[in-house]
Amino acid sequence: MPHRKKVLAIVLAGGEGKRLMPLTEDRAKPAVPFGGSYRLIDFALSNIVNSGYLQVVVLTQYKSHSLDRHVSETWRLSTQLGNYVTTVPAQQRRGKDWFLGSANAIYQSMNLIDDAKPDIVVVVGADHVYRMDFSAMVDFHVSSGARATVAGVRQPMEMVTSFGVIETDPEDVTRITRFVEKPSSTAPLPDDPDAFLASMGNYVFDTDALVEALRADEAREDTAHDMGGDIMPWFADRGEAAVYDFTHNDVPGSTERDRQYWRDVGTLDSYYDSHMDLIRPLPVFNLYNYSWPIYTYGIQAPPAKLVRGPHGEGGVATDSMLSAGVLITGGRVRESVLSPKVYVENDATVAQSVLMDNVRIGEGAVVERCILDKNVVVPPGVRVGVDHEEDRARGLTVTPSGLTVAPKNYRFGR
Repeated sequence: MPHRKKVLAIVLAGGEGKRLMPLTEDRAKPAVPFGGSYRLIDFALSNIVNSGYLQVVVLTQYKSHSLDRHVSETWRLSTQLGNYVTTVPAQQRRGKDWFLGSANAIYQSMNLIDDAKPDIVVVVGADHVYRMDFSAMVDFHVSSGARATVAGVRQPMEMVTSFGVIETDPEDVTRITRFVEKPSSTAPLPDDPDAFLASMGNYVFDTDALVEALRADEAREDTAHDMGGDIMPWFADRGEAAVYDFTHNDVPGSTERDRQYWRDVGTLDSYYDSHMDLIRPLPVFNLYNYSWPIYTYGIQAPPAKLVRGPHGEGGVATDSMLSAGVLITGGRVRESVLSPKVYVENDATVAQSVLMDNVRIGEGAVVERCILDKNVVVPPGVRVGVDHEEDRARGLTVTPSGLTVAPKNYRFGR
């Protein structure tokens, strides 16, 4: 029987998430709520544990309190079997600097690798929405003979300046010849002239190779200490890097419509658009795949409830997701995602919006194309997302696409 590789998974969860402000004003990017009941980090962790890897460390840094609490309360594995998901903060183990980049975060946490003694290290980001079987990627990595493998996802050519770009050998499309962050242009894929391979921010390394690369990176002065910008190019230049095409990843329960879904929700508009993907009658990303579940904290709240208002008008929700504890009393909700304990009062309208925990929409209020963070209270009769100048005057964020965002605990004037 062949030796089964021992795998340690490292989740990079220190992201500050400036482009998601004000949602990241009070929390780290991986802790941002998503899809009603989840946090962004739940997607990475669910993919890891569903893949069978049960020794997981989560490296944190910025505003990590809610992230630490969520992981500790939600992700409890059997310690009797040697399994764990644990957060590890920046500790200045190798000098007086905090994490200087994603590669430096792992370098400063080398003790975790020394303690676990894995054969393979899987490194993933904590702020993307997707399903992926990492065991298939690890199998590919081992069989390829590469020392480092990055997962690549096909993206349209017009997005080339937004991602790390993977260029491959025409004679062997699994071998990386060049890895560059956000270039102005790149060659298209041989089988698709309108697409290129973008880095998903997911990596598999032979442990000794990763340690060697991190030490070499630390010794350099011309480095940003970044996994994509520095470590992968180092392997590519040595001819030791491979790419795993996400197209070939087959997750149980997936459909042709959602099996290749991957979204970087790094901006307010992409975060919002990903929510709209969830609520289509045939969702582009299906949260109801019970063969590969997305795990999260089980909130204690009663089922969602839609009831008539004081004048007999029914509470209505169409093309929407309602979390536990949602109460709609005579209000109307359409094309929206409502998180736990949201209350929509009589004659209020919520359309094409994302409402986080404990948001309250007062009687007769109107909310359109908005993201309202936790505990926001919209008073009776107030309109949000309708007049953008009025929203800006209130101090709310309005994106170029016309999306209005209210920060956590915001209170509107009447």
